[in-house]
Amino acid sequence: MKKIRVLVVEDQAVVREGIVAILSFQPDIEVVGQAGDGLEAVRLARETHPDVVLLDLVMPRQDGLTTIPQIKEVMPETHILVLTSFAEGERVFQAIKAGALGYLLKDATRDQLLQAIRDVAQGHGSLQPSIAMKMIQEIHQPAGATWTPDPLTRREEETLRLIARGLTNQEIAARLGVHERTVAKYVSSILDKLHLANRTQAALYAVREGLAGPAEKDASEERG
Repeated sequence: MKKIRVLVVEDQAVVREGIVAILSFQPDIEVVGQAGDGLEAVRLARETHPDVVLLDLVMPRQDGLTTIPQIKEVMPETHILVLTSFAEGERVFQAIKAGALGYLLKDATRDQLLQAIRDVAQGHGSLQPSIAMKMIQEIHQPAGATWTPDPLTRREEETLRLIARGLTNQEIAARLGVHERTVAKYVSSILDKLHLANRTQAALYAVREGLAGPAEKDASEERG
């Protein structure tokens, strides 16, 4: 039986090792490499020739959306399955448009993950049901309908205030008492929810909406 060759790309070591452990028990799946960022993923894809790349979106050095077309360029026969925490419709559309064949959330079950890998390996699209429904709703949104941004969490609001004050992710992490990777995820979520392209637009949005005041520092809040 020909095994499905999988490259696992995830910056959090504990999560990556957990995924690899799950896959290692499957007789029809072989993990051929592990990467912690997009640059390493492209290099390993070229070296290992995986059938499927299981790809996170938010990573240091190079994110998933940038990595997808690069992998498809060097390994056009390789299929990409996104595995992420972000369910925002715009992020899904961007990933699929870039070349991903599947999109799965990290709260998916073990069986959903395994089935998605097998489906994508066969060249079939695979969307988690909640993601598929979100895409359908956005596609069928009436033309000219008023767009209302998704509400930000308290941590995201605090992060947005600090972005408006010109702080870097490292400085924001120090203010909020969280890891810099957590701040990067806050920023990515803010941009997705508000349909903004970059930090500059986020800062302008914060000023326009009167959110540019001081952020609260509360280390007891959720740390991502």
